[in-house]
Amino acid sequence: MESNVADRFEAGRARLASLAYRLLGSAADAEDIVQDAYLRWHAADRERIEVPQAWLTKVVTNLCLDRLRSAPVRRERAAGAWMPEPLLDGDPMLGPADTFEQRESVSLAVLTLMEQLAPVERAVYVLREAFSYPHSEIAQILDISESASQQHVHRARRRVADARRGGGEVDPASARKVLEEFLAAASSGRTERLVALLTDDATAISDGAGLARTLWRYETPERVAAVMRTAFKPTPAKRRLVGGSPTIHIGQVNGWPAVLAVLDDRIVGATAFEISDGKVAALHGFAAAERLARLTGMWRQHKPDAPAIDQW
Repeated sequence: MESNVADRFEAGRARLASLAYRLLGSAADAEDIVQDAYLRWHAADRERIEVPQAWLTKVVTNLCLDRLRSAPVRRERAAGAWMPEPLLDGDPMLGPADTFEQRESVSLAVLTLMEQLAPVERAVYVLREAFSYPHSEIAQILDISESASQQHVHRARRRVADARRGGGEVDPASARKVLEEFLAAASSGRTERLVALLTDDATAISDGAGLARTLWRYETPERVAAVMRTAFKPTPAKRRLVGGSPTIHIGQVNGWPAVLAVLDDRIVGATAFEISDGKVAALHGFAAAERLARLTGMWRQHKPDAPAIDQW
């Protein structure tokens, strides 16, 4: 009996984790939520649960909303030091990726935008766009009316559309070419070439390796280019900081092309690029160890392509 209870839960664990990750933007928090849901499932009177998947979806969604509304989380995110936790493409926590809407809902841009949405609005958007729930079921999960669900998703879609760059998805080969050019220009210190590769409204955001209380944000192509030139150009001091000379790989993070610095089979830095019309529109840089833990775990299960730079 106990084995059957666990098996029924495990069959839907990946979907529940993907739902929690989209709502919270944190793989670590998503895992905590799913474990909490398992404990509730284990303790529940399961004979009275007609549709286990629907019951678990409601439990996970509401646990996520409770966390988002909690005072500690509100303070942390209001402090300006929050970024989504990046995930390597192929990570099961990224969840369904059959449609453009599903892939977009887990992009770093949309996960960041979610911070501007009210918790219920965020939940409706994720349930509808990523998991294709009808409004009638969303209403039951969130204890709202169907018309309220429709209004929430309409507002959320409008916010996402307003923030969207370019015309949609980018061909992987074209994106890789842009990254290779960007990497060559940045590592050689050619600022003018970097500026030419950036859109006029390019932005960059970095967690500063967790050394600052707030995120580092940069705007204008000239400022972004100057910062990226400094960040990507190797120096003895930087090598000492990370403990050696990492190899540089080009991969995919949350659907975006990314530059990954790998040392001793551990990711020590990741920069994800949003590409629009053949140029770089936004960069998200990660170097804080806690944000790279799951990325490293998945990297160790991944057979990487040959490095773009053998020794940085």
